[in-house]
Amino acid sequence: MTKKNFITLILSTIGGILFALGMCMAMIPEWNAFTQGVAVGCVGLVVLAAMILVRRKMEGKPIIIKFTAKTIGTIFLSIAGAAALGFGMCLVMVWNNLVPGIVIGIVGIVLLLCLIPMVKGLK
Repeated sequence: MTKKNFITLILSTIGGILFALGMCMAMIPEWNAFTQGVAVGCVGLVVLAAMILVRRKMEGKPIIIKFTAKTIGTIFLSIAGAAALGFGMCLVMVWNNLVPGIVIGIVGIVLLLCLIPMVKGLK
């Protein structure tokens, strides 16, 4: 394993765990930790953003990404897919709407799967 992959693994694991824990703290009413959950989730997002910048620096790429139409489209598709998947999960787990939650969650998964050919391309 190369150093850049190891650093990416460590930072993404820490950021992902902090973000997930923060969202659990914010979404589970029994914990009474909404404000603290938002703060922990934001710290997780900052760690994940730092991971991207560190990874780009270790690859010798410029830290600032050039915004092309493809980059902006990829960002919007990933946000839409993650939001749909998360909303579907909330419908099922928080609001007990099983069928609509599953349908919306599957739509989110399909949107996220569309990122693969969009980013890597079809050969």
